[in-house]
Amino acid sequence: MSESSSKPVLVTCGLPYANGTAHIGHLRTYVPADIFARSLRKEGREVTFICGSDTHGTPIVVNAEELGITPKELVETYHRHFDETFKSLGIYFDAFGTTDDPENHNRTLDIVNKLIEKGYVYPKTIEIAYCPKCNRFLPDRYVEGACPHCGETARGDECDQGCGKHLEPGELQNPVCTICGGPAEYRQQEHFFFKLSEFSDYLMDYLSHDLGGTTNARNYALGWVKQGLTDWCITRNLEWGVKFPGHDDLVVYVWVDAPIGYIAFTEEWAARAGDSWEKYWKNDGEIVHFIGGDIAYHHCIFWPAMLKGAEYSVPTAVVASGMVKIEDKKFSKTRGYVVWVGEDYLDHGFHPDLLRYYLASYTSHTKELNFSWHVLQEKINTELVAVLGNFLYRTMLFAFKNYGEVPDGELEPEVRDEIEKAITEVKAAMSEYEFKRAVDSAMAFASFGNSYFQVNEPWRLIKEDKKACGNVLYNCLHIAKALCLIFEPVLPQTMENAWKELGQKGDLHAAQYSEALVPIKAGTKLEKPQLLFTKLEDDRIAEMEEIANQRVKAADAKKNAAKENDKEPSKSEGMGPAEEAAKSEKAKANKTEQKETLPLIEYGDFAKLDIRVGKVLLAEPIKKSDKLLRVEVDIGEEKPRQLVAGMASYYTSEELVGKYVIVLTNLKPAKLCGVESQGMMLAADDCENIVAALTPDKEVKPGSRIR
Repeated sequence: MSESSSKPVLVTCGLPYANGTAHIGHLRTYVPADIFARSLRKEGREVTFICGSDTHGTPIVVNAEELGITPKELVETYHRHFDETFKSLGIYFDAFGTTDDPENHNRTLDIVNKLIEKGYVYPKTIEIAYCPKCNRFLPDRYVEGACPHCGETARGDECDQGCGKHLEPGELQNPVCTICGGPAEYRQQEHFFFKLSEFSDYLMDYLSHDLGGTTNARNYALGWVKQGLTDWCITRNLEWGVKFPGHDDLVVYVWVDAPIGYIAFTEEWAARAGDSWEKYWKNDGEIVHFIGGDIAYHHCIFWPAMLKGAEYSVPTAVVASGMVKIEDKKFSKTRGYVVWVGEDYLDHGFHPDLLRYYLASYTSHTKELNFSWHVLQEKINTELVAVLGNFLYRTMLFAFKNYGEVPDGELEPEVRDEIEKAITEVKAAMSEYEFKRAVDSAMAFASFGNSYFQVNEPWRLIKEDKKACGNVLYNCLHIAKALCLIFEPVLPQTMENAWKELGQKGDLHAAQYSEALVPIKAGTKLEKPQLLFTKLEDDRIAEMEEIANQRVKAADAKKNAAKENDKEPSKSEGMGPAEEAAKSEKAKANKTEQKETLPLIEYGDFAKLDIRVGKVLLAEPIKKSDKLLRVEVDIGEEKPRQLVAGMASYYTSEELVGKYVIVLTNLKPAKLCGVESQGMMLAADDCENIVAALTPDKEVKPGSRIR
């Protein structure tokens, strides 16, 4: 994106699908887009930042049917969820609508009618999967079968398990109804197609010369265009969605009305702001789409072709992120490799800015991002705490204690040069969507601040020459002001706190980068500073890793149980906590809750476990945790075995000492809160907050084997 352009910029994010809760994979798109929009505003650009919930399509209908509610009820719930989650993370859209808003229905009909009028949409009788048992046509995710291209199991509109190719209705081989599991058959029906093939030459030129953004999106799309484009079926047999003009039994395909939501949400913003949506979609404003890499085909091929055919402005840039892994494992909700934004992060009290920083600074935007609790801990402790936080806190605390205000001084040329350098580097990196490079440049400037403070030794000068010390502190406080402005797009909440502690009265979020070169005003009263960042301790990280491990174990147990029963896992598996809760309540109303069935094992598996009787000799609290106890147990060895047991909520130290317990002794040692655990005390948990240590019913010798 050009740094010198003065055109208004519309920044959009791929629409979150309103049938589940937010996870860290979502944020790979929304956090960088928010950072980009904030940075553009700091350059003085006119920016409109919009998004909304994707509310149509078969997955919405399928999930609503499973939960016994209407599609509208389902999407309203998750639309509110995403809106609240984004705001809690400092992601603020100028408009956040839904594709079921009247504006989107109207705009979709306008565009579809325009394409029909220009001859780009035509009717065609095709074969559609039909379930004779359910007596219904089966669009998209209502049908599964073999991909005609690679042979892998695929759903009706995409080979999601194999080659990833888009599939048209009727292409699946050996179709099966996903509702009843019975075989489907093909029946003829009239549907409507978009002449995508007519746009091949235009798209080749557009992708090669006009579209900006990231090369991963452009190159992926160019590959498909070179292979040859086929026309798209743009209607489906559903009641939920935007009705196709003149056909109440058909709705437009979700990939028609979903991107049109970008236009509709811009209209909603314009109506509230008294501005013009046409300056983006009918004129020469810049349009920048932030998306996940898996939807590059739709945004770089289908979407611009549809806009061109209907005589609307096309995107100027498509920014596609790399994929997300969890602890070096492929992201998978069904396998438990997922981090839920609410349940796993915000609900545990982690600050939103820490996650924003991790997502921006971990790697290049187009590369694969791996989320690891240990890496998060390391980055926060060694970068935000030790570098940025250290400089801001030591500077402001020293100035507050010794002056109470910004002392007199002059901005030194070296400091001014470093500020200008940092701003130039950050703006250049942002314009190329290199958020890690931008953060690295900003952090290098924070390191300069630490070096400047250290070299000038204000703690010595305050005793020898208070005026000279004041000049050093003046420059340090000016560096702090500049850091607030430069880091605000990434760390909006913490930098706002620092801005107020510096006594700055204006709105940090509205202030521009150029303000960093305006000298900080001497005499400005300072507030007593607070630590902006605190270290993430080992016990917090160990707790989160244990939660993650238990989720993976539970997912494995479900998978193994499904295999034992010779069936696939339920469609609801991999849902977020809110979906699971809703489904659980419905299940309780219909039948008695069933206990989870674990897979059968061989005796050899059990024989690998060294389980013994032990006698508790000592039990004491661990200072860094209110849940854990350090326990010493006699298990018949020369010296007692040390364990860390999560029993502090259920037993006092006195209650445990002298008790005979059951211990798994050949478990790999692990450190919890800095204390090594050399085994595991076994306990029963009835999931109703009752936990009981397992004990033998007779007194036996410590070290006796459990067989």
